[in-house]
Amino acid sequence: MPETLDAAARAELPALLPDWRMVEGRDAIFRSFRFADFSAAWGFMSRVALLAETQGHHPEWFNVWNRVDITLSTHDAGGLSDKDVALARAIDAIGG
Repeated sequence: MPETLDAAARAELPALLPDWRMVEGRDAIFRSFRFADFSAAWGFMSRVALLAETQGHHPEWFNVWNRVDITLSTHDAGGLSDKDVALARAIDAIGG
């Protein structure tokens, strides 16, 4: 079972994931992505879905037209884990 990030790992998050923010009142990270239109946003979501499936770790997300909001937290760990960091970094590589 994954474990939540320790203090040292959390201190590295701003450098590793500069576009992600902590979610207030929850042990999770969040990022909002904007695209040219719905089709581009949907294509991004499709790529992230395939990636998430290979990692066995799935995002919480919300989509309206050109915007995709993603929240990551490892439910099995009860908060942020290295699985969230790995998925966030891979998502950044896709959607930058």
